[in-house]
Amino acid sequence: MRYLFQDYEFDTERRELRRGAEIVSVAPQVFDLLDHLIRNRERVVSKDDLINTIWKGRSVSDAALTTRLNVARTAIGDSGEAQRLIKTFPRKGFRFVGHVQEVRDTADGAAGSGPGQSPKHVLTPPDKPSIAVLPFQNMSGDREQDYFADGMSENIITALSRFRSLFVIARNSSFTYKGRAVDIKQVGRELGVRYVVEGSVRRAGRRVRITGQLIEAATNVHLWADQFDGELDDVFDLQDRVTERIAVTVDMRLQSEQGVLAQRKPTDKLDAYDYVLRANAVWRHGDREANEEALRLAYKAIELDPRYGGAYARAALCINAKKHPHWMVDPQQETAEAMRLARLAITFGSDDEAALAAAALVFGYLAGELDAAASLIDQAVELNPNSAFAWSVSGWLRLYMGAHELAIEHQNRAMRLSPRDPSRRIMISMMSAANFFLGRFEIAERIASEAVQLTNGHLPTLRMFAASLAMQGKRAQAEPVARRILSLDPTFRLSGIGDLIPLRRQEDLALYIEAMRLAGIPE
Repeated sequence: MRYLFQDYEFDTERRELRRGAEIVSVAPQVFDLLDHLIRNRERVVSKDDLINTIWKGRSVSDAALTTRLNVARTAIGDSGEAQRLIKTFPRKGFRFVGHVQEVRDTADGAAGSGPGQSPKHVLTPPDKPSIAVLPFQNMSGDREQDYFADGMSENIITALSRFRSLFVIARNSSFTYKGRAVDIKQVGRELGVRYVVEGSVRRAGRRVRITGQLIEAATNVHLWADQFDGELDDVFDLQDRVTERIAVTVDMRLQSEQGVLAQRKPTDKLDAYDYVLRANAVWRHGDREANEEALRLAYKAIELDPRYGGAYARAALCINAKKHPHWMVDPQQETAEAMRLARLAITFGSDDEAALAAAALVFGYLAGELDAAASLIDQAVELNPNSAFAWSVSGWLRLYMGAHELAIEHQNRAMRLSPRDPSRRIMISMMSAANFFLGRFEIAERIASEAVQLTNGHLPTLRMFAASLAMQGKRAQAEPVARRILSLDPTFRLSGIGDLIPLRRQEDLALYIEAMRLAGIPE
C-alpha cells in the first residue's frame, strides 16, 4: 500500500518515504509510528496504543515519545507548532489529519469522475492504444545537460500526442517518475496506460544519440528497442524517427498518420530552441526569480529567431504568471506586452496547440477577452485532443464564462491525461470553483479542502475554501482561512475581486464577493 499526501509518498511495502523524487531518510521506529498514525487516521490514537504498537508495550517516557513524534513531523514537513499533519489532542492522543489518497498496487480500479471527484490513482486504460513516455536519462555525464534530455522527452510526448488514434499521458505526469527506479507495471497501473517508453540521450559536442525502448506495461515485455545517431542539426529528424517507430510499433494503422510529423519543426535556429528548453526547465521552479530568468531566456530565443512561436508563447506565459502573486511592477504595460507576445505566438505558432493555449490563457485571464480566448482554445484542442494543458486552460476559460458544467468536463479530461500532475492542486481548485458557482457549496468545500492539503498558501484555493465554508454558514471555520489569506496577501479586499478573476456573469461575481464578505474579508 502507498499513501499520498501533499507532495509525499509513503510506501509501506518498500518502507520508503519520498518527497517528489527524493527519498526521505527515517528511522525504523519513526516509520512505524507514521505507518500506524496514517493507517488509523480516522480516529485519535492514544499514547498507550502507540507504545503497544511501536514499542511492544515496553516502558517509554513521555520525552522519548515526544521526540519520536517531532522527528516524524519534521520528516513530513510538519512541526509541533503548526501540527498541519499530525495533531496532538491533549490528554487524548494523536491523529494524522492530513488528506490522504491510497494507492493499491492491484490491476483493478477505474477512473471515475463526477462533479466533485478527481481521477483515482489506479486507472483503467482507455479503449485505444495508450502510452506514457518517461523522462529520458541524460547520459552526457554533465547534469547541466538535463534540460536537453528533458526537452527530447517532451518533444516526443508532444509528437505522439498529435496522433489522434493514440491516448498519450501528459508531460507533467510522466515527469513525476524522473530520477526514480520505476516498476513498469506499476507505472502502467498508476497512469492507466498499456505501453511505456523509456530512453536516454547522449550529447557530445555536435553529436546526439537517442535510445528508446517500448514496453508493454502489463507483461513488462519489450516490444521494440533501438538507437538513433546524428548531428545536433538533425535533432528534430531524430525525434521524428523515434516517434514514428514507437507509433507504428503500437499500431500499424498509424503508418497512414505519419504526415502529422511532417510539419513541425519549431525553429531552424537550434540556439533559439536551446534557449526555450532552458526557459521551460527554469520556469518550472515556480518562484519569482525563476520566472524572470525564464522570461529573459525566452526573449533571447526571440532575438535569435523572431519567427519562433513557441518562444513568444513562453514569454507570454511568464508575464501571465506574474498576475496572481502580485509580481507585476507596471500591470498595464506588462499586460500590453503579454498581449503583444500572445498575438505573435498565434501568428508564428498557428499549428502549435501549446502556443495557441498559452495565447488563450493570456487573452482570457490577463485581458478578459473571453470570446477570443475561447476561440483560440477550441483551435488548440482541435489540433491536439491529447493536450492536457489545452483542456485545463479550456476548463478555466469556461469557468470565467459561466459554463460551469463544461468547465468541470474539460478539467476532468485534463486530469485523466495527466493523473499525477504537480499542478493538480490548481486543477482541483478550478473544480471547486465550478461547483461553488453551481451552488454545490458542500462539494466545493470538500474539493477545496483536498486542494489545500496539496499546497501551502495557494491563494485562489484558500479563497475558494473560505468562500464555500462561508456560504454554508460555517463562519467559525471560514474566518481562520480568511485570516490566513490576509496574512499572505494583506492588500486583498472585496473591491479588488473583480480585477482578480475575469468573471463574465455578474451573479457569479456577486456570489463570490458575498462569500468573501461573510468569511471576514474587508471592503
